[in-house]
Formats: sequence, structure tokens, C-alpha cells
Amino acid sequence: MSTFQFKMPDIGEGVTEGEIVDWHVKVGDVVAEDDPMVEVMTDKATVTIGAPRAGTISAIHFDVGAVAQVGQVVVEIAMSGGGAEAAPSAPEKKSEPAATAVGDIREGLPGSSFFQSKPSGNGAPIKPPSPKPIAAASSSSSGGLQQIEFFQAKPLATPATRKLARDLGVDLRRIQPSGPGGRTTRADVKGFAGQAATGTHPVAPPAPAAAAAVAPPAAIPAGAREERKPFVGIRRRIAQRMQMTKNTAAHFTFVEECDVTELIALRKRLKPAAEEAGVRLSYLPFIVKAVVAALKKHPVLNSALDESSNELVYRKYYNIGIAAATDAGLMVPVIQDADRRSILDVAREIDRLGEGARTGSLKPEELSGSTFTITSLGKQGGLFATPVLNHPEVGILGVHQMKRKPVVRGDEIVIGDVMLLSLSFDHRIVDGHIGAAFAYDIIGYLESPDRLFLEMV
Repeated sequence: MSTFQFKMPDIGEGVTEGEIVDWHVKVGDVVAEDDPMVEVMTDKATVTIGAPRAGTISAIHFDVGAVAQVGQVVVEIAMSGGGAEAAPSAPEKKSEPAATAVGDIREGLPGSSFFQSKPSGNGAPIKPPSPKPIAAASSSSSGGLQQIEFFQAKPLATPATRKLARDLGVDLRRIQPSGPGGRTTRADVKGFAGQAATGTHPVAPPAPAAAAAVAPPAAIPAGAREERKPFVGIRRRIAQRMQMTKNTAAHFTFVEECDVTELIALRKRLKPAAEEAGVRLSYLPFIVKAVVAALKKHPVLNSALDESSNELVYRKYYNIGIAAATDAGLMVPVIQDADRRSILDVAREIDRLGEGARTGSLKPEELSGSTFTITSLGKQGGLFATPVLNHPEVGILGVHQMKRKPVVRGDEIVIGDVMLLSLSFDHRIVDGHIGAAFAYDIIGYLESPDRLFLEMV
């Protein structure tokens, strides 16, 4: 019997670590080569890694929610037959990992059972310190010591075990743990509850000093009113990026109306031709082209601040991110080189990227490299909002619902189609008057969309 140590592979794109978001196997499972084994999420994508060898899972070193560095041993597989196979040694700097990852982006956020602290530098997870029991003496009626009661101030247990303890009315602090590293297991809780119910448990809580005059109301088990789920995977990564952006950039938001009556008429005229080409023509391609045209007039809006070198990087390419809501969370597929594409080509690319985001089939490079982002909730767009920047970009455009309302044209009040645009900027880079000028340039193109065709390259 030999053991193969599978190490966190180098998934590429400069990724140095990955978060474990789901295990498809457990210790004792028999796997064939390439069987789905573990799902790992990086900054770029979520990938499913298959078993590199056939055998039996003998050890899992990282729990769901833990972060493994490239080159750290993640799982061990016991293989039968033949001589002992030497486990790959720990990689030196710039060396190739023991295995490679195969897989694609997953649409749903996989389920998980509990969190684990981050791994230590030697590849093994940091083991929590064993709990220190406290001997609590309870007195008998004769004044002597009746028994010694186990007590730990901060018991270690998974959320599922804690929920079970709450449901059974068991105090985790009074249970002697049997799990690794002093962790209280579900079996410990069930055993304690069973013994307490039959009166055979050797440890009983000390009697209160005096009986209360009025019995407190029966506690409602927390599990009946609450549900806890691990905050892991894409949702946690989104939260981290949002928090970093809010803590880094000095946001300010500019909101203005846009009369899109002519845009609606133009789309209506062009829609049949687009359908003949097999393309669904929405308003978004026109908005993308309007943003690109305005970015060319205001290059600072297409820049990014390199804080490591204190340099402002002006990008000469126009990659427009389109925020897309999926079951796994908010993703931002990127239309590469939007300035070089026709409106029809942009529409085709938006449909392709949107479908890929929903099905989880996009490649990492299709979700990175944007220079400016557009976010839209379509018919649920509301009045206006304050969009959060997509770091390290310095501007983002929020597109809101179109509504029929009175507008002034010349000296007359007529019914028009009005849409509110809300733009957020990084005030460290973009001054207020520049942000306003950028917004009005976009509005100008959308109110007179024929201008887009005049300025196309």
C-alpha cells in the first residue's frame, strides 16, 4: 500500500492560493482516476479538480472555507499494489506542482458543512489548541464534593454541531470532546444528550444556589427560527472585493436624466435587421458604444491607479465589463476591445457572455481585464442607485429603468421616455466637473444615438 499526496496545483493566471468551496469525497471513499474530488475557487474562477490517482481517500487536510497555497498537500490517496510510491516533495520556488487542475467555472455555489482556519506554512491546516478543561466541583447535601464536572470556556465545534446542541438543549461547554484537536463532534453531543435523558450521564450541572421565584419561559431552539450557512466561495470573494473598494476609493456619485426617445426609435428600426442576423438587439450595445466614445474624450476615466508604484496607468484599450447577476453571485464578464466592435458585434458578445455567466462556462480571462464597468438591473432598475466601483477602475455606470414622463422640448411639454443614469467615480482620481462632463457626453450620445455612427472608427 502506497500513499499519493495531492498538492494544490498551479491553476495559472498568477494564482497562488485557492479556497476550498466543496468536497466531493470524504475519508474512506474509493475513487477512480479523474473522478470529481474537490472544488477550488481562486480570484479568476471556480474549478473542479479530479482525482489524479485511483485509490482510497486516506486524509483530507483542508476543510470547506480553508485557503490552500499552491504546493500544499490537500488530500492523500492510498493506492494498493506495487511498491511504495514516494510522495512528491515540497516544491521549491518556481517548481512545477505535483498535479494540474482541470475544470470550468461552476454556476451554483456548492454546499458546505463547516469552516476551517487558514493553513500553516508547512502545508497542514493550523490545528486549534486543545481546550483546557476546568474542574468545577459541585457540593452534595452533606457538604462534601459530589463530583468533578468537565467545563470548557470556548468549545470547538462546527456550525452543524452547534445547531444540533441547541436543538437538543445541550451545553457544549460541559461536553468532553473526542474529535481531533479537541473538537466536539456530533457523536459527542448525541452521546451526552442520550446519557442525560436516561440519567446515566456521570456529569450533571451543579444545582442553582436558590430556586427562582418564577420559572423562565421555555427557550425556543435557535434552529427553528434561524438557518446558518457558511459564508464561502464566490459570495465571500465578492464581499471582500466590495469592502476593499469601499475602503480604498473615495466614492462620489453623479445622477442625471437621459431622454432616450430617439434611442428607442432607432433600436426599433434596427431590430428586424439584427434578428435576421440571429442577434437579439437590446439597448445595452448602444450604451456600451456611448461609454466608449465618452471614454475617448476623457482618458482619465479609462485609467487605474497603481498604488504600489504611485502611478496613474492610462489604458489605451477599451474593455467594458458588464455586471451580470447569477445564482452564484455578481459576475462581470468583459467585452474585449469594445471600441473595435460594431453595435451588432457588441450585442452578439453580450448575449454570449451573459449565457456563459449563467451556465458557468466562461473562462477566467473572460472575467478579468475590464477598464470600465456598466451595471444594469433592467426593468428592476428603480429610480437610481449608487454603484460601487469595480476595483481598480475609477468609474462605473448604473443604468436604470426607462419611464414615460413629461419632458420639455423647446417650449413644449411632451411625453417622453426618460432613463436615469447614476455614475460613481473615485474622487482621488476624478474631479467632480470631469465626472459630470463625462456623464453629459454619455447622455448626449444616447439622446442623439445617430452620432455614434458618425464617430465610429
